[in-house]
Amino acid sequence: MGPGPVIEHVELALGLAELVDAPPARALDLGSGAGVPGLVLALHWPSSSWVLLDGSEKRTAVLVEAVVQLGLQARVSVVRSRAEDTAHDPRYRGQFDLVTARSFGPPATTAECGAPFLRVGGALIVSEPPDDTARWPADGLSEFGLTLGRARGTRPRAQRLDLLEPCPERYPRRVGVPAKRPVF
Repeated sequence: MGPGPVIEHVELALGLAELVDAPPARALDLGSGAGVPGLVLALHWPSSSWVLLDGSEKRTAVLVEAVVQLGLQARVSVVRSRAEDTAHDPRYRGQFDLVTARSFGPPATTAECGAPFLRVGGALIVSEPPDDTARWPADGLSEFGLTLGRARGTRPRAQRLDLLEPCPERYPRRVGVPAKRPVF
């Protein structure tokens, strides 16, 4: 989960919720890791269904246990796969109102891997480092159908990116390419 008390991670997740206008019907936590913010937000919004996506077998095994222990198995599923692959699966592509990302990767990688999961009108909410500013170039985001939305400047910092048009089918590129050759 990262350093610091668990309550700080919970507060970070709830801070992301402040950038969402209404509870999403369907949401995906990109690179879910220990399940923050996905599990916290699934508990916060009891009417939403969630997919916790992570490529690690060890992390997804822990997530499956957590989902069962929290009694969320009816509306939270865990998928072990790479985002670059899963985003091309019609069961997931363009199906979500909200995608969350915390420590997934640099802006270009997060945008390229997150945008394809969103339906038009959906939002990608990204947790931001505490001291970094101006990480999201508007001209690069349009490549994925995204535009800058509201930001949360106080701790925990976060950026909302809104999907204005479907992400082009060519994105995301094959596994590893978004990180090795970022679009912006």
